[in-house]
Amino acid sequence: QVQLVESGGGLVQAGGSLRLSCAASGRTFSRYAMGWFRQAPGKEREFVTSISWSGDSTYYADSVKGRYTISRDNAKITVYLQMNSLKPEDTAVYYCAASVSGFPKYDYWGQGTQVTVSS
Repeated sequence: QVQLVESGGGLVQAGGSLRLSCAASGRTFSRYAMGWFRQAPGKEREFVTSISWSGDSTYYADSVKGRYTISRDNAKITVYLQMNSLKPEDTAVYYCAASVSGFPKYDYWGQGTQVTVSS
């Protein structure tokens, strides 16, 4: 069982930055990939970014490439999402997820954290 708790969301003006954190439970955190997803009101949940268990490989949705950076600290069993140059269309609930059984499946999800970008 893996538990994920996101934090760091909030209200920010367009062009600003936020850093989300996802704290994980469990001793095997370093063995599985992690991802961030988001869901805007009235829209389906969409992939944002992912990172391999080692941190060597990362993937980004085109909409956030060059603005967002995913990273992880296996010692702190935490994954981060640095979001820069935020746009109003980035407004959504952001979820972190753990891929324990392997890509492309994500087995465990956090409760989400709200990010609101004002214009």
